[in-house]
Amino acid sequence: MQVTSCAIADVLLIEPKVFGDDRGFFYESYNQRAFREASGLTVDFVQDNHSKSSRNVLRGLHYQIKQAQGKLVRVVAGEVFDVAVDIRRSSPTFGQWVGEIISADNKRQLWVPPGLAHGFVVLSDSAEFLYKTTDYYAPEYERCIAWNDPTLAIEWPALIGVPLLSGKDAQGLAFFQAEMFK
Repeated sequence: MQVTSCAIADVLLIEPKVFGDDRGFFYESYNQRAFREASGLTVDFVQDNHSKSSRNVLRGLHYQIKQAQGKLVRVVAGEVFDVAVDIRRSSPTFGQWVGEIISADNKRQLWVPPGLAHGFVVLSDSAEFLYKTTDYYAPEYERCIAWNDPTLAIEWPALIGVPLLSGKDAQGLAFFQAEMFK
């Protein structure tokens, strides 16, 4: 496994070792010991989530203000542009975002630590998105920042007009109106 820090140093791009031949491929999508050795992080995952979305669906920018979740995300079908936004006021990268294309083909994963907002847009006809979390889903603490906030100016690729949003995501707050971490 190769681990690379992104522009927000706590966000890690993870590229697993893939063993393939004419029959297909094999790789460990998660190994706690290998993850700890490669990243220096000891995390306990408590929940796995799986979503399927069609092209141009944008989910996010989500976070939980209490019971903050670290997320290890990957795509098992299709392709997405995955985004993390630093919303920790004490961080030197506060208000910055990073984005990576992750797909079933490239098998990349992204570690999004607690204290960051997270979202993605589907670039393929559809995508199946899986992620492990370090804390349980707590809807009473869930918050959403507007995907198109002008302060963040996220460069979402390949959008066809306005993305398809949930009602909740369509009501996302402006960056400076949202609750933040210290």
